[in-house]
Amino acid sequence: MDKEQMLNDLQGTVFDIGNENQAYAQYFVGKSYLNMLTTQGVSIGNVTFEPGCRNHWHIHHGGGQILLVTGGRGWYQTWGKPAQALKAGDVVVIPPEVKHWHGAAKDSWFAHLAIEIPSVDGSNEWCEPVDDQTYGQL
Repeated sequence: MDKEQMLNDLQGTVFDIGNENQAYAQYFVGKSYLNMLTTQGVSIGNVTFEPGCRNHWHIHHGGGQILLVTGGRGWYQTWGKPAQALKAGDVVVIPPEVKHWHGAAKDSWFAHLAIEIPSVDGSNEWCEPVDDQTYGQL
């Protein structure tokens, strides 16, 4: 971990990055960190991505997700649409049943709060990784 770059990219963020995200590592390309802020009522996790790290395509069944970008630069993409650049202060509202991915830019750390919208019998479906060619064109 390049701590100096991380501190520069994530300057101003208020939440600790937490521990390496071992529980979901199989659904990420690269290394991420997870700090669950709460699991009571609404699950909110601070997710931090090293440069180049991104999660696989995935779908939230039942409830959707809200991303509040807190630091660095990253990407969000909905299946079949162009990727959109993200920076601190951006908000992404992801409806249920929408295939998408999010992660860091190639040259920047990236952090967001992931808010899971509660639902009865909600679940996540993890799909294929974002391939290197697609990611490399961003």
